[in-house]
Amino acid sequence: MAAPMIDLRSDTVTKPTPAMREAMCSADVGDDVYGEDPTVNFLQEKVAALLGTEAALFMPSGCASNQVAIKSHTTSGDEIIVEEDAHIFNYETAAPAVLSSVQVKTIRGVRGAMSVDQLPAAVRPGAYYMPKTRLIALENTHNRAGGTLYPIDEIRKISAYAHSNGILMHLDGARLWNASVASGIAPKGYAQYFDSVSVCFSKGLGAPVGSALCGTKEFLTKARKWRKVFGGGMRQAGILAAGAIYALDHHIDRLHEDHEKARLFAERVGASSVLDVELDAVQTNIVLVDVTKTGKTPDEVIEMLRHKGVMVSGGTFTTIRAVTHLDVSMEQIRAAADAVIALFP
Repeated sequence: MAAPMIDLRSDTVTKPTPAMREAMCSADVGDDVYGEDPTVNFLQEKVAALLGTEAALFMPSGCASNQVAIKSHTTSGDEIIVEEDAHIFNYETAAPAVLSSVQVKTIRGVRGAMSVDQLPAAVRPGAYYMPKTRLIALENTHNRAGGTLYPIDEIRKISAYAHSNGILMHLDGARLWNASVASGIAPKGYAQYFDSVSVCFSKGLGAPVGSALCGTKEFLTKARKWRKVFGGGMRQAGILAAGAIYALDHHIDRLHEDHEKARLFAERVGASSVLDVELDAVQTNIVLVDVTKTGKTPDEVIEMLRHKGVMVSGGTFTTIRAVTHLDVSMEQIRAAADAVIALFP
């Protein structure tokens, strides 16, 4: 029998553990659209406490969470500012334009982080014939930059600048749990600088479905409406929420293991003379490997690795991406790194 594939395409491929499945099977449920699912309500209270916000709203996905936040913060014709490699801009199928009728202005950052010094030139003046800068959205960790941390001092400065200019702040914190473990800063330490925060349960935490949108009660009253409008109202969602609760209770502290796996993979692959890894950028569970010197495209390398039993995804135009998670062992990580190196002896 052939060895199972080592799947490093994303931490979204994680599957619920037997104990998580048991928690989901025994979940107490109700109708969440009526606000009557006790397990969903408990999850929302738990997440709000972790992030230090007034409330939280269970969402079916991270994209839904980000887009409901944008819709709830803006009006048609507004402009939002994001870093040019942000998930919101690159991987959410133009949803800000389609769903909220807002324009997206991008700023080129360093490892996914723009600085407060770049904002005065990007924020629109108050002329009526220009869009209104309404929202700044940051991403932590930053996916396309390779799981890098957003410096907390820069977040603090951007938040102060934004709020002093009447601009709202949103955090795409799909991997905020990873950022917290890597930096030692509690989730609420990051969340305090934002008007809304999205966090995900179905990536490194290993739950099968779900994210949460956090903020004030007033904001989430509006967000609940837009969640329903976008088709995200769920009924007996406690079955899913139970998986997220289990993940929060058991899988946050172990994220450092994923970071150690990523470091091991990066160091082994980076030792190759034709594969380039920026080790300083490997800060959590994502590794970008530049394949330019191989003479192959990322897609070609991805296909070559698939035939060797290793699955990775595309990173940028010149890189492949490997994401470590709870469903791959350290031994598998070593084997995957060796398979990458063996392609280009």
